[in-house]
Amino acid sequence: MNIVIIGASGYSGAELAKLVATHPHFELVGCYVSAGSADLHKPLSALYPEHKGIVDLPLQGMDDNAIASIAAQADAVCLCTDHKVSVDLAPQFLAHGLKVFDLSGGFRLADAHLYEEFYGFTHQHPELLAQAVYGLAEWHSEALKTARLVAVAGCYPTASLNALKPLQQAGLLAGDQQVIINAVSGVTGAGRKAAIGTHFCEVSLAPYGLFNHRHTPEIEQSLQHPVLFTPHLGNFKRGILATIYATLNAGVTLDDVSSAYQVLADEPLIRLLGANQVASIKGIENQPYVDLGWHVKGQQLIVSAAIDNLLKGASGQALQCMNLNAGLAINTGLV
Repeated sequence: MNIVIIGASGYSGAELAKLVATHPHFELVGCYVSAGSADLHKPLSALYPEHKGIVDLPLQGMDDNAIASIAAQADAVCLCTDHKVSVDLAPQFLAHGLKVFDLSGGFRLADAHLYEEFYGFTHQHPELLAQAVYGLAEWHSEALKTARLVAVAGCYPTASLNALKPLQQAGLLAGDQQVIINAVSGVTGAGRKAAIGTHFCEVSLAPYGLFNHRHTPEIEQSLQHPVLFTPHLGNFKRGILATIYATLNAGVTLDDVSSAYQVLADEPLIRLLGANQVASIKGIENQPYVDLGWHVKGQQLIVSAAIDNLLKGASGQALQCMNLNAGLAINTGLV
């Protein structure tokens, strides 16, 4: 596939550009930013010197001619853009026959009304929500093979859902008990745009989005179980660690939990650390994996899940979806 990335100057976009540029079967044919961007016309490697010699394409502007130009050269577009921008752009590219891989939250929720509550805008294309395939790659691989519009899963949900879906699928979670997810992300998860809250001297380990974070309905939608999700911002660059507390049904043992996780045993980008093991940021930084460890005491379960928020949590997850869509092995270009 010939790929164009829109929003290539951000952390996720730049990471994805590198992955596509070095992929054995994909071709990166364009990198775009908003027409008013201060980075316009700069090579991507000028912003990210670690990409020099890998991605030296100039950052083109999304002007009036961009849609037609992209449609003429690309098979698919990756939207690393604001949610509202993705909602506006995706139908235009779909109308030109391109496949769309959206890394924003613009098409993740099935209920259009939730966008007003959790995203702060009215969704202008609710008809596309039913068409979008949720890009949690290991769990929706068949649907992703034929998808035209992919809503790549969020970073926190990627860690949380891979930790919880095997247990829910096996019927081990107590249905009347809320699952508690405490998760901390590196500052790259907040995006590249300068803000006082993500300024190096201002960042401290602190929770945010209490009771109203947009990833809560995304997790609940996929898990079909109530959760209390609390994200935190940590003073490190990249990575997510989720510590998850759940109540098991009476009689469920540690061996039952370990057996449930075997549904993921053959997934090449899931690493089951095992019972009485803990996942860590160090273990996954700059890696495309999900690391999972679990502990059981009585009916109480604690799962630790770690991912790199830019790789498995965003760009790497998008590439997995693209691989499946192209008929390739899920980990092509990642390992």
